[in-house]
Amino acid sequence: MLLILYGFEYKWGDCRVKDGNAIELRNISKRFGKVVANDHINLSVRYGEILAILGENGSGKTTLMNMISGIYFPDEGQIFVHGEEVTIRSPKDAFPLGIGMIHQHFKLVDVLTAAENIVLGLPGPMRLDIDAVSARIRELAAKYGFDIDPNKKIYEMSVSQKQTVEIMKMLYRGANILILDEPTAVLTPQETEALFAVLRNMRDAGNAIIIITHKLNEVLELSDRVAVLRKGKYVGSVQTAEATVESLTEMMVGSKVTLDIDRLEPIDEPQVRLVMKDVTCVDPEGIITLNHASFTAYGGEILGIAGVAGSGQKELLESIAGLTPKESGEIEYYPPNQPMQVISKFSAVEISRLGIKLSFVPEDRLGMGLVGAMDMTDNMMIRSYRKGGFFWADRRAPKTLAEHIIGALEIVTPGVSTPVGKLSGGNVQKVLVGREIASAPTVLMVAYPVRGLDINSAYTIYSLLNVQKMRGVAVLYVGEDLDVLLALCDRILVLCGGRVTGIVDARTATKEQIGLMMTSSGKEGER
Repeated sequence: MLLILYGFEYKWGDCRVKDGNAIELRNISKRFGKVVANDHINLSVRYGEILAILGENGSGKTTLMNMISGIYFPDEGQIFVHGEEVTIRSPKDAFPLGIGMIHQHFKLVDVLTAAENIVLGLPGPMRLDIDAVSARIRELAAKYGFDIDPNKKIYEMSVSQKQTVEIMKMLYRGANILILDEPTAVLTPQETEALFAVLRNMRDAGNAIIIITHKLNEVLELSDRVAVLRKGKYVGSVQTAEATVESLTEMMVGSKVTLDIDRLEPIDEPQVRLVMKDVTCVDPEGIITLNHASFTAYGGEILGIAGVAGSGQKELLESIAGLTPKESGEIEYYPPNQPMQVISKFSAVEISRLGIKLSFVPEDRLGMGLVGAMDMTDNMMIRSYRKGGFFWADRRAPKTLAEHIIGALEIVTPGVSTPVGKLSGGNVQKVLVGREIASAPTVLMVAYPVRGLDINSAYTIYSLLNVQKMRGVAVLYVGEDLDVLLALCDRILVLCGGRVTGIVDARTATKEQIGLMMTSSGKEGER
């Protein structure tokens, strides 16, 4: 079967699996102005190997992978693929070399089927032979252990099924060097195990696989070798069998780090802060996104919220914050030493004034809460500009706050006057979460606050949330990592398809129990 991809011709099997190195990088460097993202990196990945890339935020992991996949071009150094030096100036150069990258945020067309998405963009006859395409997809699925229906629409699929389509797109194009960015970020434990089984089958078939992840336990479970970057430099690599969470963390950070999440006991006599009663939300297309949700949140506790992506987590938080209209139901807020208020009809500004703060970190980190073109001081002022005079806004207090957050969260930035949009994704996230925590809330809602953060920064955020808890704040924490939810939270509310399927005690619940609830339409656990 002959395909023409972006002007390059090859037959299935031209990118044959061989022995030795699939990719070798020699003295690769990349600079962005005065910032050195990668500094003379020497790294290789072999056929029949799963290589994990670890490093703190800003260590250069994504930049390095973007050069392999053709998104960036190196300033210095050489790239060897299949033992031959190559020039990769764009993704169209990477595809014929058998290199495919599966990004964390999928690039699929919802109204098309899996088969149509997989062949989208490939040249061919005017009339698509969908039966032949489906047969090839099923052949690949059988080879590696995928579960995929070529005729199923993307909008009907779960997150793990969409991820399968993305991987299949690369395999269909002949890729045998796969790069996966945070592949388990939004998967249930059961879906993660299924993905790991497929990746092991792909490795055993001779493919080279690179994964970027911050989940060290998964690195130890899945990978064969681990390469560590620190501040743009290659620190070294170790065989996974010889590594531990502690040793990998020390390589990443450069010093020993305490990795225990301290779940502090709830304060005595916790007070009710928020009660949601039978709330339903419907999106503009008439689809129910939150379905008769009810729960109570207490001051002095961390209430975790678990669910696969798109289960209603976003709508639950935004309905409390006054950002999403409610079709029905009521939300009650119990301020300290004041009468209860029904806030269901309040605007977002009115709710914020009551001390209910929402720190939401969406896929586009600059899409909510921060303005990329503005510096840190101005972004602090988004919360406080109304406190200034009639003509002049007070910039002194926001600047002091910005400087404090930079120091407390170790944000990598030239200074408070640097536009937030020029910071790395992880540092942008620190700015947003730090600002919300510093605003002295009574109810603090954080969604994916450590997504994309290195392990050291993540533990700083966990500590800050615990401080808020001990101050009597009701903390609502939406997270992806069930290990963290179980270690950090007091109770965990589980959502599936917009419904609350249960609320469990985090001290006694298991990952398997929560994973089943995340894919169940029934109701379990305490309420």
